[in-house]
Amino acid sequence: MGQGLSCGSGDEHGLFSAVQCGDVETLKAVLEKNPSLIHHSTVYDRQSALHIAAANGQIEVVTMLLNQSVNPDLLNRYKQTPLMLAAMHGKISCVQKLIEAGANILKFDSLNGRTCLHYAAYYGHSECLKAILSSARTSHVAASWGYARFVNVRDGKGATPLHLAARQRRPECVHILLDNGALVCASTGGYGFPGSTPLHLAARGGSLDCIRELLAWGADRLHRDASGRIPYTVALRYHHGACAALLNPSSAEPLVWPSPLKFISQLNEEAKALLERALMEANKEREKNILKGTDYSSPSPTPSDSGMDDNISEVSDTEVCCICFDQICTIEVQDCGHQMCAHCVLALCCHNKPKPTTTSPPEPVCPFCRSNIVQLHVIKVTKDDDIDRDISSKLRKSRRSRNFSEGSSSFKGLSAVSSFGKMTGRGSGRIAAENEWIDKPLSVD
Repeated sequence: MGQGLSCGSGDEHGLFSAVQCGDVETLKAVLEKNPSLIHHSTVYDRQSALHIAAANGQIEVVTMLLNQSVNPDLLNRYKQTPLMLAAMHGKISCVQKLIEAGANILKFDSLNGRTCLHYAAYYGHSECLKAILSSARTSHVAASWGYARFVNVRDGKGATPLHLAARQRRPECVHILLDNGALVCASTGGYGFPGSTPLHLAARGGSLDCIRELLAWGADRLHRDASGRIPYTVALRYHHGACAALLNPSSAEPLVWPSPLKFISQLNEEAKALLERALMEANKEREKNILKGTDYSSPSPTPSDSGMDDNISEVSDTEVCCICFDQICTIEVQDCGHQMCAHCVLALCCHNKPKPTTTSPPEPVCPFCRSNIVQLHVIKVTKDDDIDRDISSKLRKSRRSRNFSEGSSSFKGLSAVSSFGKMTGRGSGRIAAENEWIDKPLSVD
């Protein structure tokens, strides 16, 4: 990014040096002397002052230039906008300011046909990714182009932002994109190996965290690329043994986030975060069983953990989930008011892996009263109760592996739903118990 800043005059050189360093006073002095310099660009790369300021995170300079009516969508030699460069370098304040000034998030560069969303995903800048996605929801893009189409926009080689994030080992960006409607099984064109899905690319990159996220959102381990390879074969080819173990078609299926369910899509952030964490914990227990006895197995429990079961009885069982009898109740079902732990809620929702042909899967029912689950809420607790729950949760940590069976059948305890009726006497309405650009800063020759 530093090449091409040699300029035709001393004033131009002073301008670009001041912009890069964020020297607003010098910049004002140069522009007062020669106002036309504000429209000049570097000789080779055609970088404008706004490009340089955005790439270097000089928010005061960016603001000053935009206030002087500089076009936020100026293009350099490669048809990159200042917004693309800010997203590339993770300059979130500049990204937000440019979007606020009306920068077009749907511009494509001439290098790889990528948008600012591709740049944020490729370089792993999650906050920039969120800002761009938030803008897409409220801007003309959602109305004219479609939000889902934007999230899955393809570059010149047929790669979506999710493909790039998976290949570059960016699990947080992978999660954000999936949560915003990215297609987990979309195939590439010419990017990577033709026909690769995000799971193929994560397997090639050897990112366990990306693989966990993709599998938890329903990625197909049997999907074949153009050469007939499944992700398991790709992981073996690049010697990523732990990834291959999880991708082996003969290993247990993971629990999958129940995104098609209406009440799941309407969850508030607190409840959603609680359930997502429980889902990842459940799948990590599955991973331990898969990797047990291999070179990638987890370390043995510490002595302090091994004796936890002996102390379980010392904790009051009035807050223990009446399904698994291991976890505390953290979720309340609406409208019936029955309570259970987040792990059991997920077991009810993730019992069957969603099928592509099923657009509206049946909503699960409360295991206590058999009424449809309309909504979920996090149980509010007092400070003292929160401390007790934290202690209780730690004491039960060593027993979590007993809560999950291998595969999509989830909890073994759910097979005894018919016996839940006898547990309803504990309280009224309450049942308790995860050839590209080199990322360099712009510099002046």
